[in-house]
Amino acid sequence: MAITNNEEYQALVAKLNEYAIAYYVYDDPLVPDASYDRLYKDLLDYEALHSNEILASSPSQKVGAGILNTFNAVSHRVPLLSLGDIFSHDELVDFNQRVENLCQQKNIEYCAEVKLDGLAVSIIYENGVLVKAATRGDGKVGEDITLNVKTIKNIPLQLIGKDIPSYLDVRGEVFMPKDGFLSYNEYAKKTGQKVFANPRNGAAGSLRQQDPKITAKRPLAFNAYFVGEVIGGNLPDTQYDRLLALKEFGIPVNTNIQKVVGVSGLAQYYEHIGSIRNSLNYDIDGVVLKVNSLAKQQELGFTAKVPRFAIAYKFPPQEEITTLKDVEFQVGRTGAITPVARLEPVYVGGVTIANATLHNEDEIKRLQLKIGDKVIVRRAGDVIPQITKALINERNGSEKDIVFPSTCPCCGSYIERVEGEAVARCSGGLVCQAQLIERINHFVSRNAMDIEGFGSKYVEALVNNKILTTVADIYSLDENTLATLLLDDGNEERKARLLGSVIAKKLIKAIEKSKHIAFNRFIYALGIREVGEATAYTLASNFKGIKELSTASCDDLLKLKDVGPVVASHIVDFFKEEHNLAVINSLCINEDAPLHLIELEQESNKNAEGSPLLGNTYVITGTLSSMGRTEAKNILQSLGAKVASSVSKKTTALIAGEDGGSKLTKATELGVEILDEDAFLKLIGR
Repeated sequence: MAITNNEEYQALVAKLNEYAIAYYVYDDPLVPDASYDRLYKDLLDYEALHSNEILASSPSQKVGAGILNTFNAVSHRVPLLSLGDIFSHDELVDFNQRVENLCQQKNIEYCAEVKLDGLAVSIIYENGVLVKAATRGDGKVGEDITLNVKTIKNIPLQLIGKDIPSYLDVRGEVFMPKDGFLSYNEYAKKTGQKVFANPRNGAAGSLRQQDPKITAKRPLAFNAYFVGEVIGGNLPDTQYDRLLALKEFGIPVNTNIQKVVGVSGLAQYYEHIGSIRNSLNYDIDGVVLKVNSLAKQQELGFTAKVPRFAIAYKFPPQEEITTLKDVEFQVGRTGAITPVARLEPVYVGGVTIANATLHNEDEIKRLQLKIGDKVIVRRAGDVIPQITKALINERNGSEKDIVFPSTCPCCGSYIERVEGEAVARCSGGLVCQAQLIERINHFVSRNAMDIEGFGSKYVEALVNNKILTTVADIYSLDENTLATLLLDDGNEERKARLLGSVIAKKLIKAIEKSKHIAFNRFIYALGIREVGEATAYTLASNFKGIKELSTASCDDLLKLKDVGPVVASHIVDFFKEEHNLAVINSLCINEDAPLHLIELEQESNKNAEGSPLLGNTYVITGTLSSMGRTEAKNILQSLGAKVASSVSKKTTALIAGEDGGSKLTKATELGVEILDEDAFLKLIGR
């Protein structure tokens, strides 16, 4: 029967939401599908004629509306943290013991839940209406996925029941049920679309679609597992009863939740869920155990990353046998050489595995691996493929040794491995293309060459377009090349854009400014392993220029303070590479080299007369307009002074730029002399 006014429309919205909750949350349909469909058609007919009256809680709003250009950032008022993991009964005993000790109580009651393999989200209801949904993100800031979450069929847009809170932050997991996953993949195959590798990937890909209409077509579901924040209402004071209260509001909660007591109860629940795991219509990778009392949860609190009152008890990883066909060696962004196993493809835990990391040379030796071996492969934590064992007894004599390379497979530079370290690294830092993006990002960074505005997106675009092949190419860039550079942010649905002339002019100006740079900052910019800012300053204070430093021996370097055998060997290996020296020559040694390196006062020349600030201690605070704080620190040190990080009675003076903050307050309290920027410049003779 057609509806004729707004009062009837609102009643119909409430009725359809009630039917949907009964169907999706309680699995107890109140009306036949045909009856629901007729009422839903009446709803759509009315809304077509009265679009200005459409309620946010209307079931019609689940079909998806509009196309998103991006996902906006959402700050979580209460952090959405992940959980710590345990993998054995002994760790379970330890967890329970910690809880008992902190609570000073035995026989702790827990709420035990399945650990769904999906994506954590936060859903905000205000006065019972869904107003916001966000991903976990980094725990503090997530992405706004409200429009996509609204399309998930079992998530209510309007809560039902009595005493609904004015503000309710529900945390839970979005996942793809197994039957939905299988049916969707069948549909995808028939229509020539991309199939999902597993339900979790399906859920992740569906939830982050730019077009909510696409999300609406995906078989997603949601289960709540926690209340992040509540204002108003009268929720129970235990985890278990709160979940039941959420269910009364129409929010779906997993049926396999239980109250258990102590280690024995936790272990029994873990074993029970493990025994029915394969029969469930959703993927799980363990169980979650939470102290049931909210008062005790608050008492236990959090570490920096995880709650102390909860833990994820993971199931053993699934394993299969396959053949190691080959080993390839990849060069990472930091120069690390990583062996990668190429495997005969094998299906493990719902995913086809063809590759697995072998980490390093020590791992290959530990496993006694040979090419051609039968190996056991597992998904560690049900996610990362690993080779756990070589079946040595299965060998037939055709297997081959794995030979770790002595030179970089990317650039041919010497591979160095420091004694006591597991990771081998390429020493061709300035020329190795595999490391190029990382090296350039470091080179242009604030505490190195300080090329302001030279962001990582620009670096990646320049490298990918083969405009930058070494750091030296930065000083050959021109305004037109930069202005017409196409940027790609990785989003296939978003068109690439030009960098633009305004940004290009600023970058060229910043590059020009960096051509006059302190020697220590240039050394730091080279990215030599283990050579941080302090070591770079030490080197610049003991070697007059780059030529002298590049020919220094390990013995020469070991005479310096703060330089040990490992750092010395890294420095020598770096300058051994002719490729690195060629780049350095083009930067600051050749006749037409763009850089002018400003030498520091040498340690050998420093004495009481030559170091006017010798014995003085300074602290720098706030923002200086004439230079960065790192440069100010280097200048003070070159004049013999010490630079401390905090103000004390031993501080000679505080150098205060704009927005001095608490250090300025403390200096005033202690009677420490305060120098403004003009006084500081006068102090250093500028």
